[in-house]
Amino acid sequence: MIDWPHFTPMMSFAGGVLIGLAAAMLILINGRIAGISGIVGALFAPRRGDVAWRLAFIAGLFCAPLLALLMGIRIAPRIDAGVGMLLAAGLLVGVGTSYASGCTSGHGVCGVARLSPRSLVATLAFMATGFATVFAVRHLAIV
Repeated sequence: MIDWPHFTPMMSFAGGVLIGLAAAMLILINGRIAGISGIVGALFAPRRGDVAWRLAFIAGLFCAPLLALLMGIRIAPRIDAGVGMLLAAGLLVGVGTSYASGCTSGHGVCGVARLSPRSLVATLAFMATGFATVFAVRHLAIV
């Protein structure tokens, strides 16, 4: 069943185009993959001359919703989980990112676009896990 009030194909399409453009620009201009976990993680052990572009990229992640708000676009996220569930999910994502040597943006956006076999497998694995989790939580009353 589609949640019609929250179905936003044009906004989703625009967001996808912007993510693709940002990833393409980063690899063409800087020679770097737009994997958020790698970009943030490398700030904890920075290399000389490698901090400014990482901070600019992360700042862009925070500035985009603020820009939308200034344009009058109301963003009202709905999170159907408690703090404990969010902390557990964040921890599991962090562990998965570490094991997979990348995150959904690095593997799913950039790696799949480069036809990387490792990224294709990683993307299939996290998508299948996400589908199974949503099915279990919504239809099997687990958690």
